[in-house]
Amino acid sequence: MDGKGYTRDGSVDLHGRPAVASRTGRWRACAFLVGYEAFERMAFYGVAANLVVYLTTQLREDTVSSVRNVNNWSGSVWLTPILGAYIADTYFGRFWTFTVSSLVYILGMVLLTMAVSIKSLRPTCSGEVCEKASAAQIAYFYAALYVMAVGAGGTKPNISTFGADQFDDFDPWEKKLKASFFNWWMFSSFLGGLIATLGLVYVQENVGWGVGYGIPTIGLVVSLLIFYLGTPNYRHKPVKDASPTRELRRVLATAFANRQLKLPGDPAELHELDPQHYLIAGKRRLCHSPSFRFLDRAAIKEGPNPCTVTQVQETKLVLGMALVWLTTLIPCTIFAQVNTLFVKQGITMDRRLGGRGFHLPAASLSSFIVVSMLVAVPLYDRYFVPFMRRRTGNPRGISLLQRVGIGFASHVLVTLVAYAVELRRLDVVRRRGVLSPGQVVPMSILWLLPQYMLLGIGDVFNAIGMLEFFYDQSPEGMQSLGTTFFTSGIGAGNFLNSLLVTVVDRVTRREGGRSWIGNDLNSSHLDYYYAFLMALSALNLAAFVSVAAKYEYKREVVLEVAPPEGKASAVAGPGDRRV
Repeated sequence: MDGKGYTRDGSVDLHGRPAVASRTGRWRACAFLVGYEAFERMAFYGVAANLVVYLTTQLREDTVSSVRNVNNWSGSVWLTPILGAYIADTYFGRFWTFTVSSLVYILGMVLLTMAVSIKSLRPTCSGEVCEKASAAQIAYFYAALYVMAVGAGGTKPNISTFGADQFDDFDPWEKKLKASFFNWWMFSSFLGGLIATLGLVYVQENVGWGVGYGIPTIGLVVSLLIFYLGTPNYRHKPVKDASPTRELRRVLATAFANRQLKLPGDPAELHELDPQHYLIAGKRRLCHSPSFRFLDRAAIKEGPNPCTVTQVQETKLVLGMALVWLTTLIPCTIFAQVNTLFVKQGITMDRRLGGRGFHLPAASLSSFIVVSMLVAVPLYDRYFVPFMRRRTGNPRGISLLQRVGIGFASHVLVTLVAYAVELRRLDVVRRRGVLSPGQVVPMSILWLLPQYMLLGIGDVFNAIGMLEFFYDQSPEGMQSLGTTFFTSGIGAGNFLNSLLVTVVDRVTRREGGRSWIGNDLNSSHLDYYYAFLMALSALNLAAFVSVAAKYEYKREVVLEVAPPEGKASAVAGPGDRRV
């Protein structure tokens, strides 16, 4: 902070005035945000976790179609944030983009609640048998789903980054607080998911779908009101005058135009602005790295209108993150099984618990992912990080990509366990003579627990690690857009799973063959599909290790005016590597 007590990262209040550090930001501001995140996760998982069941039992879709439609919707929910992040970083900022989008999100939830509650909007059911839904009813239901997806586009990439903006990277104490932010942010997210998968899923199947969708809708409205109560406490990052993506395009175009020019032997001879420029602009200067060397041509001084080294480095960061992003697609495809094939698999098994005949909804098993994460996050933050910090000297304990890599490795184990459990389930089907498609396999659904719990533990490394990595490594002014590398990976993984399921189904049906993923899983070969995913996971892990070994972390030089001499001095900026 300077003498007036303002933040040092250039953040402002809602009216554009410099933010006073003692009155804004930090956990006092984030307390108003985590409530919304918990309710939003409760709403999303309240729909997503059991959607495949609604599509097959209420709308009477077949297995492949229901899996494909769930994946396509989930993929849209996680891909629309690209547009929402771009709008926030380029035009309106995170606060106002989130504000408008959250209202659209709530509208989608209201329409969805109406779709499953009002008689004229849903198919008529008698017990577990439903009439075929009309074209208008199906259209209305999917329209409501995709309105929700549009709203998610502006909320998902901006609420978490807005929370991270409440901590000043240039204040050592706040920077230390921020190191734990994403862990506890995801903790609140997991808590909302736990309520959805344990409570809402049961309410949907045993009380009514309208009640099951109505509860999180009301919760979202309340949490949004709480969010606005915290407005005086928030810090805002001002929107830059120039579009960040325009700068990226300029670097690429200039590097191509200068392709015939010779690069200087010393990177110090490349074009860079005077340190005073960065002091006045309040921007962070980036250090040169040897990766993607062809882009250095954009900063050759002899070229027309050269770019700065900092602008070139920002483009290198985006390209490096893009390579890492490609390796996230298979792990995200594995996680897509949670709300699709894992649920279909559980429906075929014995779901009775206790002596009173209580039936566990198959979708509720995903609550064990959340329970595993809720237990593992505090252990990771309070014990694992300090333990590793003492041995590695890294403030995070291990590097961001090491954390992600451990999560990716766990997915190989998850698919191995899922394969083994499915082998046993099919063995029980053969030995017990389970012939009818609707006949329950005499094997407890709790056999599926290990694969769910392994996913939860792995995601403490995988999901949180990816979110923090893409936020931390994004160029300045692109944190929202950078975070969409995380959300779009999940979206692309869902679309990839939709494609894989469709292709595998068609290929294995050829010439009268039996589909691996048929309507009757008891006569299918889901074990083959899990083995296929296991092989993909192993190959992807090898690719990730190769990319991670060559990745150059962001290195910043923060230029400050030293009070005694009044001269600029270089100090380390945030990141895994510093100079």
